[in-house]
Amino acid sequence: MNGMRTLIISPNWIGDAVMAQPLLQLLRAQQPDRPIDVLAPPSVAPAWRQMAQVDTVLETPFRHGALQLKERWKFARQLRRRGYADAYVLPNTLKFALIPWLAGIKKRVGYKGESRYGLINVMHHDAGPSPRPMVPFYAALALPPALEVPAAARALKPGLNVTAQQRDAAAARAGLDGARPWLVFAPGAEFGAAKRWPVDHFAALALQAMREHPGIQVALLGSPKDREVCAAIAADARDAGVFNLAGATTLAEAIALIAGAEAVVSNDSGLLHVASALNRPVIGIYGPTDPDHAPPFSDLARALSLRLACAPCRQRECPLGHHDCMRKLEMPMVWRELETMLSAR
Repeated sequence: MNGMRTLIISPNWIGDAVMAQPLLQLLRAQQPDRPIDVLAPPSVAPAWRQMAQVDTVLETPFRHGALQLKERWKFARQLRRRGYADAYVLPNTLKFALIPWLAGIKKRVGYKGESRYGLINVMHHDAGPSPRPMVPFYAALALPPALEVPAAARALKPGLNVTAQQRDAAAARAGLDGARPWLVFAPGAEFGAAKRWPVDHFAALALQAMREHPGIQVALLGSPKDREVCAAIAADARDAGVFNLAGATTLAEAIALIAGAEAVVSNDSGLLHVASALNRPVIGIYGPTDPDHAPPFSDLARALSLRLACAPCRQRECPLGHHDCMRKLEMPMVWRELETMLSAR
């Protein structure tokens, strides 16, 4: 293939992939005519396909967590033929840094990670007393390494694009009435149960929204792992306007449904950041994680946290056994913010 290209090696998580999009904005501004390819796991690839700056998404053939050195060498030979000038390695692991090195890509940019000296030859460091927020963490890779995050990396917001045809097709397949408005709730969290707002709170919020705004629909989105918790919310709500779509949509369809939502209420999860990148009104609910580290960036966004003394603990399960950071963040507190957003429609 003629001409030089840029390679982005994607993180393994949807939210991280979305929050890396400003990196692409900066790279496109620096090299407007250089195509940008993304190497991504199949589970994350649909998010990259909704980014305007991406030319080609290449799906990784590797098993999660496995080194598979022989397979990486074979794949690197394929990449060599595509003609890359540079590569940006977003995961901090050694095995992903191997790929552009094996492919002979001259400029290999990333954070120190697992002592990747030599594999990464433009090395950034996440210096300071606390980790960099995720959006500037990735965006800073487009600029020379610095102790402080450059202003250009702090100023950008993630962005995804969805067509009206994609939105309408996803709504029809999900069984939603495209002529009526819908909300999206994302009650899951891959990290662990501690990040989940309680089922009864989500169910009460759904009923409150439908009572105050007759005709509105509530779509519950998530992965197959979230099907059980979404089923519990739908059962508690006991309303035909609540649709349990967890595991019933592709990621591309979930992104399209979020694009058409009046507002989104989500735990700190990948779908929260999808909603933010689509600039939907969004409420992020934070308990054991830090709302300042990865907040939503929509024009109309709220990051809700009780900021208890024990938070953010960053644990998968509540180490104190009470889960107060989520349980005591009660439904009326979230409804007050959601009603403000719905009233502004």
